[in-house]
Amino acid sequence: MKTLTVDVAVIGGGTAGLGAYRAAKAHTDSVVMIEGGPYGTTCARVGCMPSKLLIAAAESVHNIEKAPAFGVHPQGEIQINGREVMDRVKRERDRFVGFVLESVDEIPAADKISGYARFINNTTLEVDDHTRIEAQRIVIATGSRPAYPGAWHELGDRLVINDDVFDWDDLPASVAVFGPGVIGLELGQALHRLGVEVKIFGLGGQVGPLTDDEVMAYANTAFNDELYLDADVKVESMKRIGDRVEIQFINKSGELETQTFDYVLAATGRRPNTDKLALENTDVELDDRGVPVADHFTLQTSVASIFIAGDASNQLPLLHEAADQGRIAGDNAGRFPDIRAGLRRSKISVVFTEPQIAMVGESRREITQRLGNCGCFEVGTVSFENQGRSRVMLRNKGMLNLYGEHGTGRFLGAEMMGPNAEHLAHLLAWAHQSKMTVAQMLDMPFYHPVIEEGVRTALRDLNAKLHLGPEMIKHCMDCGPGC
Repeated sequence: MKTLTVDVAVIGGGTAGLGAYRAAKAHTDSVVMIEGGPYGTTCARVGCMPSKLLIAAAESVHNIEKAPAFGVHPQGEIQINGREVMDRVKRERDRFVGFVLESVDEIPAADKISGYARFINNTTLEVDDHTRIEAQRIVIATGSRPAYPGAWHELGDRLVINDDVFDWDDLPASVAVFGPGVIGLELGQALHRLGVEVKIFGLGGQVGPLTDDEVMAYANTAFNDELYLDADVKVESMKRIGDRVEIQFINKSGELETQTFDYVLAATGRRPNTDKLALENTDVELDDRGVPVADHFTLQTSVASIFIAGDASNQLPLLHEAADQGRIAGDNAGRFPDIRAGLRRSKISVVFTEPQIAMVGESRREITQRLGNCGCFEVGTVSFENQGRSRVMLRNKGMLNLYGEHGTGRFLGAEMMGPNAEHLAHLLAWAHQSKMTVAQMLDMPFYHPVIEEGVRTALRDLNAKLHLGPEMIKHCMDCGPGC
């Protein structure tokens, strides 16, 4: 068995791993990156980029279907060629992956070790059966994988995860989606709009990542206006029959219903890839899920020389978070023992459905847990149903809740469903990271007519409830009509 001695070993070659490798390299040349699977990152290969390609195709169909409401009548029946849809998804997906692979190719071959690593002790790794690595510092950046009940394996190739969807050559006729989270909602709605018969099932009533009951209830209704979504279904049985899956469930009318589907899409969550690292051979403190406990700002675990970043850290499984965490963990592993707190940006997350869902800063649940029922915060709200610009575009669905702190007037966070929520969320995230007050946000310029005027309406409502501004005027003409 080959033996290497290095300053830093990075386990994983995804977004966090690549970021950690480059950051550590800024301090020492003695860095290796260990990867057992394909390079290309989850985002580029099977995550955010291919899903957005599928969603873009679905949006084009939806816009054609919506055109008659503007007096525009496309001629003939809409033809959706599933093979052409999936061909573009895969071609563009491969292009994005190619950009990542070009970056990986620039890494010296001697720094890349192929195989799966496991801990022998706090400073020793064994990669498959071919290499033993003595590392002064180690960064865990092993990512995550889909999680679903083991019994579902009986469905064989009729059970798919999002990774499999993007390898389809054609669109199926029907899909049962389990899990109305980010992945389930995005893929479920996109497939529905592309002509696939879709039912989305969940447990416990959760819709997306939302924690605000008002926004979640609105989202549940909005999705059900378009497709079948039961966020708290009771499934009686699910079994494979030939090349299809038969599901018996209690429908929303309380009746037993039986339906067969071409595929079951498991979108029931993800689990960090830390369970096969033999962490029991280390002194690292683990949480209830077996994930190393780490400092939020330094990404250092209970063992000073071991760091963790990205989806493996079980914090916020998003690409920009993985990139930030990778840089912080790699920088600290490289400069060790001079550990420094890294910049942790305000949280921002987006679900690319229509309307979109977004969350910024602290969620309503987090604020309630932190402040309790002391009446220390208020909620400003706006509906997009009568918002001017939204109605002009026939995209007038959604609501926005903003949270502000009594006394200080500081903006704490937001949860929303609405048009262009991805852009509204960025404005609000910048304000949150800048620690702006509601009054300061209201001093910012707003053009007319734009969707952002809805943000101003919610801010004015919040400012009034915080007793820092005048009461809301029902028809504020200085804002322009329909604001």
